[in-house]
Amino acid sequence: MSERLEPGDIAPAFTLPDADGNEISLAAHKGRKVIVYFYPAALTPGCTKQACDFTDNLSVLAQAGYDVIGVSPDKPEKLAKFREQEHLKVTLVGDPSKEVLTAYGAFGEKKLYGKTVTGVIRSTVIVDEEGKVERALYNVKATGHVAKIIKDLGI
Repeated sequence: MSERLEPGDIAPAFTLPDADGNEISLAAHKGRKVIVYFYPAALTPGCTKQACDFTDNLSVLAQAGYDVIGVSPDKPEKLAKFREQEHLKVTLVGDPSKEVLTAYGAFGEKKLYGKTVTGVIRSTVIVDEEGKVERALYNVKATGHVAKIIKDLGI
């Protein structure tokens, strides 16, 4: 199982393709705070709810100095379909190799309907302007999570 990140850790660097195949890197966001959220699969009910919540609150988060990047193991083509179908504005990147998911502690054993399975652990890591982990939240719920982040960050 992958190690979970703790506040103060250096956020693992990454460069991943977005829905259009463009390379998105964490380093390009230096000087801004970044909410990196990890979700199991595009076009599924919980992940759709979460992505729509981030999209609906994107301007509030941006005004508070936060960029948002959603990471899943999906390929860019599926991310593009997800974005178009749900009218998403949040940046979505794909990590089919699961290397970034693993580096962030967002891939490993989890409970699903009472069974232990290996998969994406719904997680959110908030990275500060210097690239350090400010908060690392694991096993989060899709519904209400964005509102909780906004409340916890005092936005």
